[in-house]
Amino acid sequence: MKRNVFSRLVPSVIRRRLGVKFAVSILIVLLAIGAAGMVGYAQVDQTLETETQETLESAASQQSDAMNEWLQVREFEARMISEYEGVTAEDPSAVEAAIEPRQASLDRSGIHVINVEAETIVASTSLENGASFDDHDFPWARGNLDDEFSGRSDVWISDQSYQVPGGGQTHAVGFATDVSGTNRIVVLDASLELRNQQLDDGVQWTSFVNADGDPVLLAEDDASDDFDRDAVAAAAETGDGQFVRDDPVQAYQSVDRTDWVAVTSIPESEAFAVQQTVGMNVLLIVASALVALVFIGVVLGRQTVFPLHRLQSKATQMGSGDLNVDLTTSRVDEIGRFYAAFDDMRVSLREQIEKTETAREDAERERKRVGRLNDELEHAATQYSTVMQSAAAGDLTVRMDAESDNDAMVAIAAEFNEMITEIESTIDRLNAFAAEVATASERVTASSEEVRSASEQVAQATQEISTGAERQHESLQTANQEIEQLSTTTQQIAASSNQVADIAARTADTGQRGRRAATAAIDGMDEIETDVEGTVSEIRQLEDEVQQIDELIDWIKEIAKQTNMLALNANIEASRSVTNEEDGGFGAVAEEFKELSNDAKYAAQQVETRLEAIREQTERSATEVTETNAAVDSASERVQDAVDALEAIAEYARETNEGVQEISAATEEQAATTQEVVAIVDDAATISDETTAEAESVAAAAEEQTSAMSEVSESVSDLSGQATQLSEALDRFETETTGDEIESTLLAEPGAEPDIDEDRGENGGEGTDDGPMDDTRGASFEFDQ
Repeated sequence: MKRNVFSRLVPSVIRRRLGVKFAVSILIVLLAIGAAGMVGYAQVDQTLETETQETLESAASQQSDAMNEWLQVREFEARMISEYEGVTAEDPSAVEAAIEPRQASLDRSGIHVINVEAETIVASTSLENGASFDDHDFPWARGNLDDEFSGRSDVWISDQSYQVPGGGQTHAVGFATDVSGTNRIVVLDASLELRNQQLDDGVQWTSFVNADGDPVLLAEDDASDDFDRDAVAAAAETGDGQFVRDDPVQAYQSVDRTDWVAVTSIPESEAFAVQQTVGMNVLLIVASALVALVFIGVVLGRQTVFPLHRLQSKATQMGSGDLNVDLTTSRVDEIGRFYAAFDDMRVSLREQIEKTETAREDAERERKRVGRLNDELEHAATQYSTVMQSAAAGDLTVRMDAESDNDAMVAIAAEFNEMITEIESTIDRLNAFAAEVATASERVTASSEEVRSASEQVAQATQEISTGAERQHESLQTANQEIEQLSTTTQQIAASSNQVADIAARTADTGQRGRRAATAAIDGMDEIETDVEGTVSEIRQLEDEVQQIDELIDWIKEIAKQTNMLALNANIEASRSVTNEEDGGFGAVAEEFKELSNDAKYAAQQVETRLEAIREQTERSATEVTETNAAVDSASERVQDAVDALEAIAEYARETNEGVQEISAATEEQAATTQEVVAIVDDAATISDETTAEAESVAAAAEEQTSAMSEVSESVSDLSGQATQLSEALDRFETETTGDEIESTLLAEPGAEPDIDEDRGENGGEGTDDGPMDDTRGASFEFDQ
């Protein structure tokens, strides 16, 4: 029996014993109840923890709101006091009188009016007037307090509490606001004594810390290190409440408009006392249910498993063949009815066994009868098989014996004999028909061979004509291409001649212009030569004058030399004579004459130096002008030669132009004649194309006819071969019909003998699509298969 998935998963030890199944079922139920109890316990635990968390967070939020309201009231009082007229008075006593009435409130431990520039206390209800900030260590006395105010309504709040002066252990929070129009600030010390009394209700308590975790206001049961600084920072930064389950359990909630955080704490035993009680109750309920289930399982097991085990033993004896076992019981429940049903089954089974023995004897007798019938059928089948094998081997004269005791075998033999008779008759007709087809195929093959030979001769002759026409066409095409090339070349020569004529004409014009330009150049050079000659003449005259100046300078030098000598002599004579006034004047004149002589000598030297430079430059200029004159003469001669050459070129170009014009005219006439020849050759090529096309058409038709006759001949040859194969295949069959009987049978059937000559004449050597020839070919193919 096919086992399901569950039965394959369950071990055989459990599947084979009901007691084990019952115990496993009880265990599964126990586990399910335990799991459900644990889930319920976890849900209750989670619910109570959530409620505890919400309660604690609500308390922290209430304390935060209460602190926020308390801070708002103190801020309002600080702003109100700063607006009193008395706080701006110059007299400290008047200021103190103005703030003293506000001291009556218990929440205010002190009121101070301070000067932030002088860092002194102007007036105070608890401190000495005129005292310096250095004498006190209050948060409002540290740093620049006036920097904390950006508007009229700003109020500064200290980030930590501090002990008020003269107040013992009383702590306060400082509130400060500036006095409009002055450099004074009003400071209010707000006592936390009443706030501290509201922080502890005997079960849970609340403290306030700043964002750094430093205490601002501590409850009596709190210590400075009982706070989770990460939770404090998270609550101060995000404004969301935080919950920390530790001992004690704490909830953190930020205070609006400050960096304070309210921390509400409760001992873990107090916070989760209800949770533990409910959890124990749930566990007791689950344990009770499990004990009750175990008791019920044991009772039901004894009332069910043990009777079934005894019934199993009785059933085993019945299975061994002992149908006389005692199955009586005093129980009237389902187990008792189960025993009674087994007893009824035992009695019924014994009766069924007796009936089965009787039926077995009848079946044995029937089996023997069927065996004899099978032997008879096997003998007849062997005979029929032998007859079928002989028929399959080709002997169609065999027949089955129709005498038998089995009607079905008689019918099979009769139908087989009738089928063999029909096949024999068909084979005889096919033999005769194959012979006729073979004879007709031989006649058609001979005729088609003759037609094919004649078609091949026609195709060969046509092909030769087509080949000659193609050669003629190719020759005309070649001649046409050569003439076209000649015409093109002639046209190109004519065009080139025209271009050469144009170039020659332009050359002649250019030669004329060059000759005129050369003549003008010669005239200009002649003028330059005349100017250069005049310049050379002037330079020669300048050289003569410079030579005369040189002579004059030499003469001046000589005079200066003589004058110098005279002056020297005069000095000597003067030195010899007696010194007097006249002698002194003669000496002075001699001295001046000497100086003049020296100056003339120096001037003559300078003139000589400059004239020497002029003479050298004049000589170089004369040399260069002479060389230039020679070069101009040479260039003039070459230009004259160029003029003569240009005149000759112009004459030759004119003659060339005339000759090229004559060549161009002759070439144009030759090109026109060539075009006429090209037209004639084109006509001949066109006629050759038509002749070639016709010849190719005739050759193609002849080739198609030859191909068709070849196909006909091949088809007839194939038909003859298939008829031969058909005859060979039919020779394997043995029949009792003679040849004359077959021929008479075929003549008696309409359309049995085909008229081969008429088919050939009408169809051009091809058989019709539905004639006997195709039927025979199909029959041959069928037997070949």
